[in-house]
Amino acid sequence: MNLMMFLAGLAILVLGANLLVRGASKFALSFGISPLVVGLTVVAMGTSAPEVAVSVGAALDGRTDIAVGNVVGSNVLNVLFILGLSALIAPLVVNAQVIRQEVPIVIGASVLLLVLGMDGLLSFRDGALLFVLLLAYTVFVVRQSLRETQSADCYDCEVRPAEPGAWDAKWPAQLGLIGAGLACLVFGADWLVTASVAFARALGVSDVVIGLTIVAAGTSMPEIATSVTAALKGERDIAVGNVVGSNIFNILGCLGLSALVAGDAGLVVAPSLLAFDLWVMIAVAVACLPIFLTGREIARWEGGVFVAYYASYVAYLILAAQDHDALEEFSGVMMGFVLPLTVVTLVVVLLRRPPKPETRAAGD
Repeated sequence: MNLMMFLAGLAILVLGANLLVRGASKFALSFGISPLVVGLTVVAMGTSAPEVAVSVGAALDGRTDIAVGNVVGSNVLNVLFILGLSALIAPLVVNAQVIRQEVPIVIGASVLLLVLGMDGLLSFRDGALLFVLLLAYTVFVVRQSLRETQSADCYDCEVRPAEPGAWDAKWPAQLGLIGAGLACLVFGADWLVTASVAFARALGVSDVVIGLTIVAAGTSMPEIATSVTAALKGERDIAVGNVVGSNIFNILGCLGLSALVAGDAGLVVAPSLLAFDLWVMIAVAVACLPIFLTGREIARWEGGVFVAYYASYVAYLILAAQDHDALEEFSGVMMGFVLPLTVVTLVVVLLRRPPKPETRAAGD
């Protein structure tokens, strides 16, 4: 029953995210808002809607370990697994703006989360700060995009304006899609969290580990679908932008809202997150810079390294949760051989490969 509830909750979450993105995007477009601006705001936030629904629901239920673990785990999965898998399909071109602007913002937001959580709690005030930063970032991106030359078509948004005779061309249908999407997110998140807590108890592992792995993978399904589909279609800048934008929204929006709804109790940041997982999230964000700078693309071999590291990260979490005898040996191999070899390889590639000339973004 728990497995069925988990799968049903996951399916409803993905459906809800799709409905919300479709309805909100076309509602904004029907009022004359630029498709480019919609793609940078509504669609980017819509793919992170499952993380918001699950983390906010977990915070309301007092399961704050799942709320925080979900975001940290999703951000690690987004970069290592989703970008890695997408790069294995086709080398990913990285837009120059992502390197100059979005990646530093992701790194800054990750470091800020660590600093705010050092006392073991994300308070109501911390949540307010994160959410205000999200609003400021959104306003900045919108104003920035409005200053640039925009094409009639949205080059990074799959949702197009509804045809005049289409059933969703009118605002009542669009509001209906938004309402149905929100309802699916609420019910799906509740089922997913309930089933995940049952899994944690049955397997004897903490809510943190479940949030970092199963829940994080489940709520990242929209990002996985978007990035992989974009890579298959050759729209490689979308695959990268979707992940980077989602990671920014996860930290500032998802945890900001979760801390706000948790009230005076706040979100408890587990010691294991402070000791290991938050540092992994920061390291993954920082690792994007040298990899993105090597010719401004993610090569297939770099994608393979990302996927292998994500598998190693999950393996470490499982071994640590079970206090397995192989944990010490596994950690020694990773820290003493694999990580140093990877760093040396990236430095050599960065020094030997000349940077690719900047190209103008589509629509400029």
